[in-house]
Amino acid sequence: MLSFEQTQHGDVTVLAVSGNLDSLTVPEVRPVIEKIVAAGIKKVALELSGLEVIDSSGIGAIVSLFKRVRSMGGDVKIVGVRGQPREILRLLGLERAFDIVATLDEAAQRF
Repeated sequence: MLSFEQTQHGDVTVLAVSGNLDSLTVPEVRPVIEKIVAAGIKKVALELSGLEVIDSSGIGAIVSLFKRVRSMGGDVKIVGVRGQPREILRLLGLERAFDIVATLDEAAQRF
C-alpha cells in the first residue's frame, strides 16, 4: 500500500511518501512527479519517514525525480528516510548522490 501527499513548507514543495514504493505502487506516484516537473518546481523535499519498503522501481522513480529537477537547475532533498529504504540507498551508494537530512527545516536551510 502507498500513500502520498504534496504540501508546501515555505518555498519548498514537500512530497511525503508512506508505505511501499515498489513496482505495484510506482504508477500511482508517477503522475505527481510529472506535475512537479511540469510546474518547474525547483525545491523539492521528498519526505520518506513513513516509507517502509522500496524496490528498484521505487529507486528508479526517485532517481528520475532527482535528475529531472536537477536538469532545471533545482534540487531534491531526501528527508527522514530510515529502515529498509535507508539501507537500500546505502547499499546502492546513493547516500553520496542524494542530500539526506533528518527534518524538513534542515532540508529548507540546505536549498
